Amino acid sequence: MAGAHLFYKGRFMTKTRINPRPGFVLDVDRQTPPILFHHGEGFRLEKLPVGRSRVIYPGEPLHGIEDPDGAIRQALLEPIDDDPLPTLLTPGMKLTIAFDDISLPLPPMKRPDVRQRIIEAVLDMAAEAGVDDVHIIAALALHRRMTEPELRHAVGDRVYEAFAPDGLLYNHDAEDPDGMVILGQTEHGESVQMSKRAAESDLVVYVNINLVSMDGGWKSTATGLSGYEGVKAHHNVHTMRHSKSFMDQDSSELHRSNWRQGEIIKKDGPRIFQIETTLNTNTFGNDGPLAMLQKREWEWSMKDRAAFTAMQAGLSRLSGSNRRKIFQSWRSPYELTSVQAGEVEAVHRKTTEMVYRQHMVPVEGQTDIVTMGLPYLSPYNVNSIMNPILVMVQGLGYFFNLYRGKPVVREGGVLIMSHPTPWEFHPVHHPSYIDFFEQVLADTTDPVEIEQRYEKQFAEDEWYRHLYRTSYAYHGVHPFYMWYWGSHAMDYLGQIIIVGGDPRAVRRLGFKPASTLQDAFEMASDVVGPAPTVTHLHNPPILMADVS
Repeated sequence: MAGAHLFYKGRFMTKTRINPRPGFVLDVDRQTPPILFHHGEGFRLEKLPVGRSRVIYPGEPLHGIEDPDGAIRQALLEPIDDDPLPTLLTPGMKLTIAFDDISLPLPPMKRPDVRQRIIEAVLDMAAEAGVDDVHIIAALALHRRMTEPELRHAVGDRVYEAFAPDGLLYNHDAEDPDGMVILGQTEHGESVQMSKRAAESDLVVYVNINLVSMDGGWKSTATGLSGYEGVKAHHNVHTMRHSKSFMDQDSSELHRSNWRQGEIIKKDGPRIFQIETTLNTNTFGNDGPLAMLQKREWEWSMKDRAAFTAMQAGLSRLSGSNRRKIFQSWRSPYELTSVQAGEVEAVHRKTTEMVYRQHMVPVEGQTDIVTMGLPYLSPYNVNSIMNPILVMVQGLGYFFNLYRGKPVVREGGVLIMSHPTPWEFHPVHHPSYIDFFEQVLADTTDPVEIEQRYEKQFAEDEWYRHLYRTSYAYHGVHPFYMWYWGSHAMDYLGQIIIVGGDPRAVRRLGFKPASTLQDAFEMASDVVGPAPTVTHLHNPPILMADVS
């Protein structure tokens, strides 16, 4: 047994535990077993070419904080570069608590959610200080509204029942004509828009979950509490193509734009008290029905192999909707690994260090082909359907960008992703996606042309606005942003292939369909030549390649 350090509110404490193993790169040889590929609501076991393939494995989950409630309270009392929260709370003040929406974490975590723990702690301090003007806002930006069960899961039943019936806990409405304000513009002409309630508050407490290094910081308020006027400043083709990794802040134009907007919030907006958290990658648990998904294949026990075989057989007998229902019900046993509060930028520096500590895997050099198995879930199909556009953004927008330094695959190389990619959409959640897929992509897949010809029409469509505000639909412009999100990868890669997807849907995306991984390798050879090098991202659990 070795001494493992636990991050505890800006300090380290030591407890005797087995240190989690870091991520590493496996060179594939003849002894390497078939490698697990996620494939939507299912899985594939694939053999990779011997002698020229490697697999990047994530590190094991870091140890969680043993007393999360105590850690949260200490973070509020001893913030970074800010005053203790109780000293900022006074009778008669206007307090707004905003929190990350359903897009984080993925999958949703077992109760109690860390947002519940933090919000309850903040409310206890507010009550002690005599603060009675409190609103709690789900910071949706242009995402769909959260349902009552989803809100209850995030904030807990006690908070929901105390605030929601009186209209004091609610979803952000970026299209409320009387509920949004412009705080100003950056030196680059970027509008900074914010919820009027938040902007007029004496204090905004933001409660964040940093699933990846792109999350948090000024992105929380500058995007989460904004609307179309503010978000379009950085959710555009130019910004996305000049973000050489969304996860590497030093190379992300998206990050720089959000930070410029943050300067306006500091100057002309409300005081922000930022609370950020990191979770470990205990996505599937150390035991239970999905535990083998978190193990390296050669370490699967006989029990693991039997459980996987039985799961595959059971899933094969179910309809797609029933498989979806099973997977969407999964709740991950994540543990809190850090919590820090105070000034936005100082807090985020600490948060980013912890995210990198969990996710970063050193990788030497680039590859001709990168392969990835896409799971059933993305930030935009929680309790929903992963439609073809979301398949694209999961592979090209998120997994491709999980790097620092250089992409895992060389410029002009080939990306192969595995997913069923059904021509299927959730009619309530994604109505504008349906029209985007069937009308816009039927005309062109070029991001610049799409932005110039179609974005404004969808963004200002009154029916889409109505569905966003009163139903549970993503904003009319949202599929455009998803398409832009993948534009850097589309511009960089020589070919994109989807294995096992609906051929019609894959072709509508502008990609190549393949029935098997071996077929995909043969197709890729036309672009990268014979005997190419291959790298597989063994993700999830999440990893980030630090490519030298």
